[in-house]
Amino acid sequence: MTAPIMGKLEWKAAADVPELLAAPVRDALGDLDAYAAPIDAELADTAAFCAEYDVPMAASANCVIVLGKRAGEESHAAVLVLATDRADVNGVIRKHLGVRKISFAAQDDAVGRTGMEYGGITPIGLPADWPVLVDEAVVRAGQVVIGSGIRGSKIVVDADELAKLPSATVLDLAQH
Repeated sequence: MTAPIMGKLEWKAAADVPELLAAPVRDALGDLDAYAAPIDAELADTAAFCAEYDVPMAASANCVIVLGKRAGEESHAAVLVLATDRADVNGVIRKHLGVRKISFAAQDDAVGRTGMEYGGITPIGLPADWPVLVDEAVVRAGQVVIGSGIRGSKIVVDADELAKLPSATVLDLAQH
């Protein structure tokens, strides 16, 4: 992928701007063809980011961390959906993970376990044993903007690459 044109941002090869990535993201980047751009950390939340930098919501994907429980056991997973969609956490995701109860992970828990900043959590660089559930619509979207692990930057990547992450599964996750 050549440097993308996405919104009003100047994208650079992520490997060339390691300061724009959280440590776990840098460590996991490998040969992933990703680009990063600095942003105002106060505008990291999706709606504010898209409005300020002219990135369509349909080209922005949100990563949320969920916590599932069953028989006293807890498990975490990442869920990636387009900013225009809502993940079916209590339906498809709960059933896929085989848990009895599921909720969004608490902010402190998500930050502590990922080594990433809240509002910048991304599927790249998560703990290896966590499932990464990628919505089909994300993959169909082509290039998508995701978090970089910090609030002060974003990554753009071809969503096909996200579907190839070691623990990724592509499912129909959005509520219809």
